[in-house]
Amino acid sequence: MSLGEVTMFLLLVVFVSSFLTSAVGQTEPDVDSSYVAAVYEHNLVLNPEPRVPLSRPAALQHMQKNLDVYEEQAARASQQGAQILVFPEDGLHGFNFSRASISGYLETIPDPQQESWNPCTEPGKYNNTEVLQRLSCMARRYNLYLVANMADLQPCPLKTDPSSCPSDGRWQFNTNVVFRSDGLLVARYHKHNLYFEEAFDAPPQPEITTFDTPFAGKFGLIICFDILFHEPTVTLLEKGVRQLIFPTAWMNQLPLLDTIQFQQAFSTGANVTLLAANIRSDRLIMTGSGIYTPSSATYHHAQKGDPEEGRLLVARVPVLHPLLIGQSGVREEGVVMALPSSTTFTSSMMYDPFTFILLNKTEGKVNVCDGTFCCHLQYRRLPPGGSKELYALGAFAGTHTVNGRYALQVCALVRCAGLDVSSCGQEVEEAESKMDFLLEGRFGTRYVYPSVLVNKLVLEQPEHLETAADGRVTMKHSKMTDGLVTACLYGRMYHLDNE
Repeated sequence: MSLGEVTMFLLLVVFVSSFLTSAVGQTEPDVDSSYVAAVYEHNLVLNPEPRVPLSRPAALQHMQKNLDVYEEQAARASQQGAQILVFPEDGLHGFNFSRASISGYLETIPDPQQESWNPCTEPGKYNNTEVLQRLSCMARRYNLYLVANMADLQPCPLKTDPSSCPSDGRWQFNTNVVFRSDGLLVARYHKHNLYFEEAFDAPPQPEITTFDTPFAGKFGLIICFDILFHEPTVTLLEKGVRQLIFPTAWMNQLPLLDTIQFQQAFSTGANVTLLAANIRSDRLIMTGSGIYTPSSATYHHAQKGDPEEGRLLVARVPVLHPLLIGQSGVREEGVVMALPSSTTFTSSMMYDPFTFILLNKTEGKVNVCDGTFCCHLQYRRLPPGGSKELYALGAFAGTHTVNGRYALQVCALVRCAGLDVSSCGQEVEEAESKMDFLLEGRFGTRYVYPSVLVNKLVLEQPEHLETAADGRVTMKHSKMTDGLVTACLYGRMYHLDNE
């Protein structure tokens, strides 16, 4: 190739690449293909008497102890190259306040969609915003996007319909705040689905809150119990948001809703990245945080007897670009006639009456149905005839009504707690039996969240997942690293929640 030809070739390459860049740039943010995320599981300093109102100075003194920990972790995250850092729900103030006793902890958080404010560089603009100022300066000092959860006080405007106002004339919200890497307040989200939170109100309308970053495009905000409901979580998904921020104070509930189990299941099933930060508290059975993508998980789950301490997780993850999925998550429910393989029995799991069938061979096929909803399992236990553990396949189709109301279709393969059938569905953390299996159900929703949990609460990425047009979801898994605790297809029938 002559020098002239080389020059022409290089110019052509530059032209083509710039054309491709501008063509792609119309639909996708100008971002690298990956970024570094961090989440912090926080062992918080609690107020020993949350029902007793504190003065503002005393409440601030308490929160500063937790903010000091945040400061240390922000410095560590920054040293490891983190571009975004997420802290958990309730991480600054704690739990179990009354509406009156939390008053010293409240700050009025301006709406960043209505005004631009950098609390770190403009501290005098609003009174009683010391926490916002400190978080803003933290983001600025360590040059990262920072997400924290705090308590927001908003006056109920006079023009509002009085019937929608709380009787004391003010709203108190469980709130996520997001600061840009220069300290600017860029997002505020009020939790919609409260979980026994006497101190807080649900906002009059669900808020669909996102923010943009230069390194990864758009993120959506949810808090704890929100993850189980259509608003705002599925609405964010329907709008194409594929990166969710999830501060939580989640009490683990085996065998189906352990923190890391559902965090990974949601990320895999919804095809999104989830940045999940939980509280660490043995007394409240809270632990389990992680950075999840549809194909990877960096997580932490404390074990019994571990020291009660915080944990910072940092991972490089791919940018997930928006993907519009349309709105109807409803499938026409086909009736799958499957003959029960042998005797079924009913046992309570997670307060729901599951129909179970035992796996009483070393390998085989079993079916179990709850009404017209059926689950199918092909399995082979390894090593054959080894462990004396009892396993069962369970099906449930109906509305869960304890501590929250939501409609489900669930297929779950579980290790029973003992050798009696009545122990199937109880909490189990350990198991020795490995299994190769294919678990399948035909769901009336496209929102099905898959999980495989093994001995001592370790996650495995399902080896093969497939969703067919008729709603059939198949999860195939083999080469387990340890004994199987639970394998689950957790279908959420959002469209039936209000029936």
